[in-house]
Amino acid sequence: MSANSDNTPVTYRDAGVDIEAGDELVNQIKPFAKRTMRPEVMSAIGGFGSMFAMPTKFKEPVLVSGTDGVGTKLKLAFELNQHDTVGIDLVAMSVNDILVQGAEPLFFLDYFACGKLDVGTAAKVVKGIAAGCEESGCALVGGETAEMPGMYPAGEYDLAGFVVGCVDKANIIDGTTIAEGDVVLGLASSGAHSNGYSLIRKLIEKSGIDMESNFEGRKFKDIVMTPTKLYVKSILALLETLPVKGMAHITGGGITENIPRVLPAGLTAEIDSNSWELPALFKWLKDQGNIADLEMYKTFNCGVGMAIIVSADNAAEAMKVLAAKGETVYQIGQIRVQAAGEAATVVV
Repeated sequence: MSANSDNTPVTYRDAGVDIEAGDELVNQIKPFAKRTMRPEVMSAIGGFGSMFAMPTKFKEPVLVSGTDGVGTKLKLAFELNQHDTVGIDLVAMSVNDILVQGAEPLFFLDYFACGKLDVGTAAKVVKGIAAGCEESGCALVGGETAEMPGMYPAGEYDLAGFVVGCVDKANIIDGTTIAEGDVVLGLASSGAHSNGYSLIRKLIEKSGIDMESNFEGRKFKDIVMTPTKLYVKSILALLETLPVKGMAHITGGGITENIPRVLPAGLTAEIDSNSWELPALFKWLKDQGNIADLEMYKTFNCGVGMAIIVSADNAAEAMKVLAAKGETVYQIGQIRVQAAGEAATVVV
C-alpha cells in the first residue's frame, strides 16, 4: 500500500506556482515594452529568445555587455511598498556602466524572481524598467519572471538586469590617452543612486527618522528612493561633439574606487571636494553615522554620479554641451603624476 493514500490530483498551483498569473503579467507589460522598441528588434515579447539586428551605422561594431541589480535598496522598496522606480535603478546601473566605454545601449533584458507572484507589484517594477529603457533609447526585448515558493519572504523579490550595447572599435573609450593636465568633470547625481544602501538602511534605523517627514522640501522616503540618474542621452551627445578620454560610473566604491579603474598606471586624479556642495542627504548620512570623509568618498557618490576626463582645452566646451542637455556639471579635479605610495584618486 502506498505511504500516501490521498489520491487527490496535485497541480503546479498547489505547489505555489501560478502560471496564469505569469501570463497575465506578460500581457500587462507588453504595452510598456512596445514603447521601447527600436527598428532593429526582430522578435516580440514572449518568445523563447530575443532577436536583434546589428545597427548598420556601426562600421566596425564591438558589442559591450553589462549586468547589475538594485541591491538592498529593494529592502526599502518592500518596507515602503514603493515599487515604481526600482526598475529605473535596474536599467541605469547597467546602461551607465557600458556607457563609460563609449557604447550606445541597444537592448535590455530583466530577471524578476519572487516567492509568490503579485502581478500588480511586478507590473509596477517592469513599467519602471521600460521607462528606464525608453529614456535610454534601449529596447526592452525580453526577460524572465521566476516564481519560486519558499525562496523569498512574502512580499519580496529580487531583480537583475542585462544590457548589450555597441561602439565602433575606433571609438572605444578605455582611458589609455589620459595624460597629466587633463581635467575631471563631474555630473551631478540624483541622490544615492543604488549604492551604499546597507549603510543607509542602518542609519535610518539608528536615527528613527519618520520616512514621511519633510526633508529639504520633500518626503524623506522620496529622497532615499529617488532613482539612479540615466546619463545616456547627454553623454552620447558629448561623444558626438568632442573627444572624451575616460569615464567612470560612480557606483559601489564611490569616487575614490571607481575613477582609478580608468586611469593609466602612474597617474592620479586629484579631486577638489570644494568644487561641489555635498547634497543634503549625504550631509545627513555623514552626521548620523559620524562617517569619516574618506569613508564617505569610498562608499557613496556624494553628489557626483559620473566622472568624465577630457583635455583641458576641451573642458569648457564639454561642460557647455552637457549643460545644454540638462546636466549639472562641475569641474572637480585634474590628472597629475602619481607620487610614490599615493592612491590613484585622492580627494583634497
